[in-house]
Amino acid sequence: METFLKVESLRKSFKNTEVLKGISFEVKKGEIMAILGPNGAGKSTTIRNIMGIMYPDGGTIMFENQTDIPRNRIGYLPEERGLYKNVKVMDILLYLAELKDYPAKKAKERALTYLKKFGLEGKENSSVEELSKGMGQKVQFIASILHEPEFLILDEPFSGLDPVSQELFKQEIRDLAAKGTAILLSSHQMNLVEEMCDRLFLIHRGQKVIYGTMDNVKKEYANFKCTIRGTNKLADLQGLPEVQRVEQTDDTSILYLTKDVKVASWLRHLPEQLDINELSIDRISLHEIFIDIATDKNLLKEEVVSHA
Repeated sequence: METFLKVESLRKSFKNTEVLKGISFEVKKGEIMAILGPNGAGKSTTIRNIMGIMYPDGGTIMFENQTDIPRNRIGYLPEERGLYKNVKVMDILLYLAELKDYPAKKAKERALTYLKKFGLEGKENSSVEELSKGMGQKVQFIASILHEPEFLILDEPFSGLDPVSQELFKQEIRDLAAKGTAILLSSHQMNLVEEMCDRLFLIHRGQKVIYGTMDNVKKEYANFKCTIRGTNKLADLQGLPEVQRVEQTDDTSILYLTKDVKVASWLRHLPEQLDINELSIDRISLHEIFIDIATDKNLLKEEVVSHA
């Protein structure tokens, strides 16, 4: 896939604090790329530099090998929602499309199509302040994609949405990527990121921590874990081979296994006396990887057995 955005050695400081410390990544056409990190990691600063809202102290931001920001080809859904509350929905959509030099007739046709798709049919003459929070978010999302952007930045797009609306957003984002749109998505909802994104870039304290395809990240960081529901003694679990650590709460024990464990062979080591009502084996989730890094636990790389 062709690269639309390329960020190289990006640096940004505020007073004496270096917020971005030479980060580099790229977003390809037709992919959904996640930019992740705990609060204060530098995500918003990165996005604002890409959008030209602020300027970096060092490094380069290239759009198809050009440094000029192609604003008419970019869609942006900011985390801080900001629609004019006393303006009619259709008026605000057409106004924002006009700012992107998008044809008014085509914009109105697409707006009506999207309003119907997102359950807002008949709301085109309502003012934004008459809409619920979820409806307002749908309108702002429509505004970000109405002009058919080639590059789309989505900052917390699922925040405040009910499950049905989340599904609508997810499908639309997938459809846009399938048509070739390069998408940079920032979200704290790790389950949705894991489900949707092709690649991810995780930063912490302004530095790259993880960067790669979702499959490679899972293979590298997401070791297997075994969850056993039943009342068992820690002593019966702590000496098992290829176990890095055990977490126990009431009737549940979670065994975190070493990276190269052969699951089928490892299961034979479970003692016959174990109380097993349920047993499942899966990989550590992206949520757990995120928490581990954000809290500096460094448990994912441990090679010794530990217990909690």
